[in-house]
Amino acid sequence: MPEKLVVLISGASTGFGRLIAETLARHGHTVFATMRDPAVRNAANASELRVLAGKESLAINVLEMDVTDEASVERAVHDCVNKAGRIDAAINNAGYGVKGLAEATTVEQARRLMDTNFFGCVRVDRAVLPVMRRQRGGLLLHVTSGAGRVVVPGFGFYCASKFAVEALAEAYHYELAGQGIESCLIEPGAYQTAVFGNMVTAADHPRTETYGVAAQIPDKVNAILSNTTANAQEVADAVLEIVETPAGKRQLRYRVSPTNMGLDEINGVCAQVQARVLEAFGLTAETRFAQWSAAGAD
Repeated sequence: MPEKLVVLISGASTGFGRLIAETLARHGHTVFATMRDPAVRNAANASELRVLAGKESLAINVLEMDVTDEASVERAVHDCVNKAGRIDAAINNAGYGVKGLAEATTVEQARRLMDTNFFGCVRVDRAVLPVMRRQRGGLLLHVTSGAGRVVVPGFGFYCASKFAVEALAEAYHYELAGQGIESCLIEPGAYQTAVFGNMVTAADHPRTETYGVAAQIPDKVNAILSNTTANAQEVADAVLEIVETPAGKRQLRYRVSPTNMGLDEINGVCAQVQARVLEAFGLTAETRFAQWSAAGAD
């Protein structure tokens, strides 16, 4: 049987995060399902999780955590450690999408998107890493997207946010390896979740109108994506497998999607190129996974 782990999940009110929380808990792991405002805005979602936990005797703990608020993230991590004593895996799942032409997306919309999708990961990773370093191991798992490797017109800023997370997670993958902490990515394709209902539309309509027929691109793409019938449970099952994979045996990237669209090829070529980059800088040994040593502990 796999070791039972303590897992912190951001954005667990609905969608992938909710399914991941339920799936991990049903396999015996202790889950801290975090979300914004579980007392009001997400009261129904929080209540459903608590009822489920009671009904099925699951170790699901609902915590408040707003990934755009550093103090909120620190409190959630502190509460998790106080209750469970450790954090074995942190799953960065919180995020949303902006639909629209890049020029029609306002600076404020772009800033808010990056604050959640990218800087949210920055805040969570920074909050949990001292804990993982003290306990001599852990996993950072970042839920990105196929749109973090290929560009989808009409969703440029969403792609930009996911490209940014891909880069951050890969940097951590190399930098933390010597401490026995792993940073990995899961790249879902289009699945039927609440993300399409929560989509924000680019607000600068006058700029959209200057594009003529190209102004139809975002709606055309969104119609195809939102029409998917793929079961999002596939992503939760993949996360379970990653979490339960022994330390040092995990790969950097996992594509989970009904279709490939070339991501496997991109990831394969990038892995080869990146290996040459590390070799060129003389960093092959330093970026190889190793069990944690006492040097540099907090």
